[in-house]
Amino acid sequence: MPSGKVENLWEHLHWLVVLHEQGSFSKAAAHLGVSKASMSQHIADLEKAAGVMLVQRTTRSAALTDAGRRLVESVRGPFDQIAAGFSDVRDLAAQPRGLLRVTAPVAFARQQLVPRLPGFLQQYPEIQLELDMSDRVRPLAQEGFDLAVRHTAVPPPTHVAWTLAPTRAVLAASPAYLAAHGTPAAPPDLAHHRCLFYPRTQGASTWTFLPAEGASTDPVTVPIAGQLAVNNSEALRDAAIEGLGIALLPDFSAQSALQAGSLTEVMPDWRSTGAFGAWLYLIRPYTAHTSRVSQVFVDHVRSAFASGFAT
Repeated sequence: MPSGKVENLWEHLHWLVVLHEQGSFSKAAAHLGVSKASMSQHIADLEKAAGVMLVQRTTRSAALTDAGRRLVESVRGPFDQIAAGFSDVRDLAAQPRGLLRVTAPVAFARQQLVPRLPGFLQQYPEIQLELDMSDRVRPLAQEGFDLAVRHTAVPPPTHVAWTLAPTRAVLAASPAYLAAHGTPAAPPDLAHHRCLFYPRTQGASTWTFLPAEGASTDPVTVPIAGQLAVNNSEALRDAAIEGLGIALLPDFSAQSALQAGSLTEVMPDWRSTGAFGAWLYLIRPYTAHTSRVSQVFVDHVRSAFASGFAT
């Protein structure tokens, strides 16, 4: 390759943008489906052509220099326009087609989302759906996701969001547990009970409540303790069914057990605040264009949840 000249310049620039988004050569190579050596060589060729260092390399990460950041920012807009233009052309196809990558919380995906997917996949046989079930909040653009389900009070302002369904937190325990240990009537009573809760990274675990009828009063925050803390509502629900304590659950996890009688709602005159978001949202990173594949998925899922959660 002649000094100062790069063949397929657009490919090299695209790989630099991906490297910036992924943060390391190994992650960028995996994202692009190429070898790490090829990734490194492309960037080295681009630096040689530019005559300036674009990437600061360490054993674990790759950070762009000021020149590299300026270059990425200058080409990101044209790349977005190219992607949108290609998506517009592909959307002219009679059937939406292509790969759709979605991430969603484990319990919600297992109990509520997956049962609603067969109809979507049958209606759109040219769409390949990749569903990532994780309770970790994944950075969508960085990890290549098209859409995400988020359980939150307010969706991130940097994303496009569609409301999916309202949700609330439910305090519940098995009839056997309540028969053995009594039924709490107000938040302070929880100090005498085994509580099943999401673990916190630091500090004591607490639950906060307000009167369900909206009486004018300050929130009541109580410390809670128990033998089991799990970062998954499905596991907490199952532990509560087994009589291990009182669990605070999102309604979509508790609903079937409450209807079956294996769980009983506790303290219905109080509502939890701050534990879970009041809405489930579908979100995507902000761009001016929504691909047809993403849009038909959004339309299907929102319609499927219009009648409430599955039991």
